[in-house]
Amino acid sequence: MAARLVKRCTCLLREATLVSPAVAPVGRLRLARVTPRTLTSSATSPSSHSPGSLSGLLEKEQVFTARQEQQEVDQLIEKATQPEELLQLLGGGHCLHKNHAALMLIQLSRLVSDKPQDRASLVQDARFQRLLQLIDSQIASVWHGPLVRLLRSLYALALPTACKELQSVEQEVRWRMRRLRYRHLAFLAETSTTYMQERGSQELLAELLTHLERRWAEIEDGRTVVALMAKTGHLSEPLMNRLEDKCLELVEQFGPDELRKVLVTLAAQNRRSVPLLRAISYHLVQKPFPLMKSVLLDLAYAFGKLGFQQTQVFQRLAADLLPLTPRLTSSEVAHCAKSFALLKWLNGPLFEAFVQHILDRAQTVTVPHLCNVLLALAHLNFRPEREDQFFSLVHEKLGSELAGLPPALQVDVVWALCVLQQVQEAELQAVLRPELHTQFLESTSPKDQSTFQKLLHINATTQLEHPGYTGPRLPASALVPRLSVLQTKVTPLQKELQDVLKGLLGSSGGGSFMVPTQYGWVLDAEVLLDPDSQFLPLRDFVAPHLAPPSGSQPLPPGAKRVAFLRWEYPNYNSRSRELLGRFALARRHMQAAGFLVVDVPYYEWLELKSEWQKAAYLKDKIRKAVAEELAK
Repeated sequence: MAARLVKRCTCLLREATLVSPAVAPVGRLRLARVTPRTLTSSATSPSSHSPGSLSGLLEKEQVFTARQEQQEVDQLIEKATQPEELLQLLGGGHCLHKNHAALMLIQLSRLVSDKPQDRASLVQDARFQRLLQLIDSQIASVWHGPLVRLLRSLYALALPTACKELQSVEQEVRWRMRRLRYRHLAFLAETSTTYMQERGSQELLAELLTHLERRWAEIEDGRTVVALMAKTGHLSEPLMNRLEDKCLELVEQFGPDELRKVLVTLAAQNRRSVPLLRAISYHLVQKPFPLMKSVLLDLAYAFGKLGFQQTQVFQRLAADLLPLTPRLTSSEVAHCAKSFALLKWLNGPLFEAFVQHILDRAQTVTVPHLCNVLLALAHLNFRPEREDQFFSLVHEKLGSELAGLPPALQVDVVWALCVLQQVQEAELQAVLRPELHTQFLESTSPKDQSTFQKLLHINATTQLEHPGYTGPRLPASALVPRLSVLQTKVTPLQKELQDVLKGLLGSSGGGSFMVPTQYGWVLDAEVLLDPDSQFLPLRDFVAPHLAPPSGSQPLPPGAKRVAFLRWEYPNYNSRSRELLGRFALARRHMQAAGFLVVDVPYYEWLELKSEWQKAAYLKDKIRKAVAEELAK
């Protein structure tokens, strides 16, 4: 547009010099006075007498007429509703500007974008091929904006990879990459990166990503940042880092929808950018803008996926979601419950509302949605007030459909019922039958290993909490602990606990550390006490909790086994001292196996400063556990 405007102004200035050739040399003031008269003159103006002036005005009239014709063609292209209307312009005697062929192709792409049959017939049309050839011959003259839109449109028309005209447009875009504005680059990234990947245009894509990264400081609006993060962030780590920096710079201008999109993008790419998450959390808490239902659900999902803890944000999400719960669908309730479970955030009123929602729609709720809510309750170790009605519904639904669920989901559901102490014998039998559990015994994938650990917990439930169970169990060979169970990173609390216990035990050999049991749990330490609370050597006495059981000498009368279980910060609900369901089940199983459990929570251990205080703390814990046992 700028080039055309300069060209027209040059013609007008030349006419100004022809109108008064005998006048003194034209300066700036003279041109400023003559030019308006020239602009308002016409071919029939009585004030124009010289032949030169008349021919100039006629030439100018022709330029105006051509421009008017171009505007008419622009309107015809814009208003076209059928491909045929556009194709007829090629042979209709119209004066086509160098950009008209590009605009026609762009409009054709729009008209047939969702009509595959029309698109296929259009590509075979001879007039369409002639239009492509016209574009190929004029490609260097097409403006920047139409050029990038043209490339997107040709991609959308699904032209073959070997199409010469498409390759020509791609090459032209590559040559102009330095001159394109950043908004043009962003448009290409937002609309065409998927096509470039599918077509194998790796060189063009690589150059586009490089220019986006180098010129990131030119970004001026939040929408561009969000769109680039979603479309191209996963393709280039340096670009994503730059976009996160720009997002931090512009986040104060974002509305709730932009904040939602950024969080969902981070969650989709599993990028836990803590500074950006903190900034977004701050604005979510401080700004009073209302959050729609869809925004609330997406925020809960994103924070849950990324495992980012922010108490005030969670409080706002829970408070805003609570009145909306009756209007949610069962799918939304299930996903929301799962998100809060991943966050380890237990809001009693909200989860009571979730349970009530399921009960109100008992006839229509699907088993997968019901399972998601059940798993969330088990993870948080939450038992609702209407637990009888809720678990009756669960057993009713599972009775006929449990066997039809994927094997891993069957194990998860029965494990959740074990955590909540609501499992029934038929459900235990369904997952402990050899046809189901055999597929997990020899698998080495992390997911199958996790499922197998839950099978061990279910098997332990049949031994420790359902003594009357007569169904199938895991074979003895499957109960032998695997090396992967013990190959975990040692935490500071774990190391300190072991060091202090070793100091208490001395060289008596009265304790064991990191003891794997046949129940699927690993004890941090195990000691044996005589009736006088003195340590006894473990290796001489029978140990039925090991796999295979060891020792032959029965325990002395009055002897007690003590299990030390440390509880780290991640073992608790967020901002709470209530154990998560998994660890509550471990504690319950160890007590049912005959152990005196000594809990070592992180929040008590951190208050102890010296070795003497820690040793005295453990001794006091042992005495209290023994006293509680005697008081029963």
